[in-house]
Amino acid sequence: MANRLGDVELDARGMRALAHPVRLAIMRELREQGPSTATRLAPRVGATPSVTSWHLRHLAEHGLVEDAPHEGGGRSRWWRMVGRGVRFEVDPADPEASNQLRDAMEAAEGDVVGRWTREVRPRLDTTWLATATRRSTGVVATPEELRALDDAIERLLVPLVNRPADEAPPDARRTRLLLYLMPSADPADRP
Repeated sequence: MANRLGDVELDARGMRALAHPVRLAIMRELREQGPSTATRLAPRVGATPSVTSWHLRHLAEHGLVEDAPHEGGGRSRWWRMVGRGVRFEVDPADPEASNQLRDAMEAAEGDVVGRWTREVRPRLDTTWLATATRRSTGVVATPEELRALDDAIERLLVPLVNRPADEAPPDARRTRLLLYLMPSADPADRP
């Protein structure tokens, strides 16, 4: 599938590099808060500045973060996230790498839906509440059909993901979209 969302594509080594709680926390902070230094990130990611700096350098080796331009003097090294996110596929030579990253991401993010339900939903006005959806739909599909479905969804997202923030309508809000395609392990699991 083409990478139309500006994501960093990870190989098995990159998946293993990112599958660490501090590194995932660094990526989340840089995505949500913008460029920062190891010292500023450290208390938010649960590590010392020197350990955070080490993790940032490791992320940079895999093309996930880079030096960020900053104003002002000083010796602080500023970092920013590369791309808008990450993408990875199962590497046939090392299928466990993608499982490790998926598991680490799930553990790091925690109960995203439960947290939203408790903390955000009670504060939404009815207009925004009406846009929040949840689907749990079963389909019978081949691997090729699921790849085509995933590709079609991504094509719909491209204009929204790639739109510069200053071009968004005034009533636009940051929205989290979670999508899971979870095939059955049983080949006989048919309707």
